[in-house]
Amino acid sequence: MHVLRDLYADAKNILSKDPASRNVLEVIILYPGFHILVFYRVAHFMYVHKLFFIARLISQLGRFFTGIEIHPGAKIGRRLFIDHGMGIVIGETATIGDDCTIYHGATLGGTGKDKDKRHPDLGNNVMVGAGAKILGPIKIGNNVKIGANAVVLKNISDDRTVVGIPGRIINNF
Repeated sequence: MHVLRDLYADAKNILSKDPASRNVLEVIILYPGFHILVFYRVAHFMYVHKLFFIARLISQLGRFFTGIEIHPGAKIGRRLFIDHGMGIVIGETATIGDDCTIYHGATLGGTGKDKDKRHPDLGNNVMVGAGAKILGPIKIGNNVKIGANAVVLKNISDDRTVVGIPGRIINNF
């Protein structure tokens, strides 16, 4: 039953991070960022058990209902907060650490140049701003903030803030 425990932790995390939310039941019933995590966890289970077609079908149903696309092969840690998630894309080989926040329109995608590992790895406590694009098999460290509409194509070490096109570090914590 750890899946239900983890989903409840996801809902409580959304409640704690979103000032507009009022209670856990509201999050569970009304928040597409929570709904896609339910779809993702089922699809990922199928993917891990090599039921690829069913996994992709569940993933596409989740995309249809929420506007958020998470490939079932992606690896997502605990307590992901997807806020206003419409248009988010998370690719097959992406990994996301614990306690991350992703805003609408963000992409964790590939560049089309790589074969095996194609998508980025996010550390723990990473914030990805609205419209940001993180592309390729790069590593984003812990406690990184990526500004809205930034385009990140290179590794970013821990405790940094990145803005712009191409993404550049503007400060160290």
